[in-house]
Amino acid sequence: MADEHRVTPDLLLHAYRSGIFPMAEHRDDPEIFWVDPRRRGIIPLDGFHISRSLARALRRDNYTVTLNQDFRGVLEGCADRPETWINEEITELYSRLQSLGHAHSLEVWMEGDLVGGVYGVTVGRAYCGESMFSRRTNASKIALAWLVDQLRRCGFTLFDTQFVTSHLASLGGIEISRGGYRALLAEALEKEADLLSAPLADCGQDVVQRITQTS
Repeated sequence: MADEHRVTPDLLLHAYRSGIFPMAEHRDDPEIFWVDPRRRGIIPLDGFHISRSLARALRRDNYTVTLNQDFRGVLEGCADRPETWINEEITELYSRLQSLGHAHSLEVWMEGDLVGGVYGVTVGRAYCGESMFSRRTNASKIALAWLVDQLRRCGFTLFDTQFVTSHLASLGGIEISRGGYRALLAEALEKEADLLSAPLADCGQDVVQRITQTS
């Protein structure tokens, strides 16, 4: 992509506020394109589903959760698969957004190793999830549960997942129309929320209890 057409962090934030997001065809493709799905994936923040097995994994507390401690590591973990839309420009763009305070990662650690996580962009009271990864059983589910708890306690109203996979559907993810998403986004943009305005949960039991009380 020529420099004069290169996407900037400001343009990227404007895109999210307009309801679109960028992707690349594959890791080595230098071009990126804008995506505006006809059907949009979200996880309702009052509808996250914790199965019995996930509840047990969360309560086990044999892991540590952090925010923004290894954004690049999470991004690289998400790209570490045979087929990925995360190319070099997307890697650099989101790293710049993170340094500006507009992109955030949540990391899951076990025995000192980064084993799972999720990253995304915040605009208003919306968290636009980009991707997640898992190197241990349930690590990405643990990351999403802790993230949902954090989003709720920090005043967010919309958790955008872009698309719905079977994995996300098992956790409460649903599809809504493009118009329905735009309406939720417009409402979320009326006020600001800060993902760092509350500390992370003290333990997995707290996450389970808070989510299951209102789901």
